[in-house]
Amino acid sequence: MQVIYTEKAPKPIGPYSQAVKYENLIFISGQIAIDPSTNEFVNSDVATQTKIIMENIKAILEEAGINLNHVIKTTIFLKNLEDFQVVNEIYGQYFKDHKPARSTVEVSRLPKNALVEIEVIAGL
Repeated sequence: MQVIYTEKAPKPIGPYSQAVKYENLIFISGQIAIDPSTNEFVNSDVATQTKIIMENIKAILEEAGINLNHVIKTTIFLKNLEDFQVVNEIYGQYFKDHKPARSTVEVSRLPKNALVEIEVIAGL
C-alpha cells in the first residue's frame, strides 16, 4: 500500500490519508468542501461545496498520475437528498463522456456539517 498526498488538496482532518494506492486501485477518502490553500471548510451552498470537492478530487488523482477518466466508482453522501439535482449537475460537468458507477445516499450528518461528501475509487 502507498499513501498519496498533495498540497493541492486539503490536509486530512483526522487519522486517515487523502488517498491510498493498493495494487492497481486508488481509494480517495471522502472529501468535503475544504479549501486546500487555507485548510478551512467552505460553509456555502451545495453547488459551491460540490465544485470544491471535485477540484480536490482532481488534484489527488493528478498526484497519483491519473485523471477523472480513471474513476471507477464514486459514492456521494448528501445531507438532503433534495440537493441531488444540483449536485448531479455539477458532478456531470466533471464526468461528461466517462461515467463511473455511482451510489448516492442521504445521511443525517457529515463532518463540519457539510452538505455533501464524495469518495472515489479509481483504477490505473
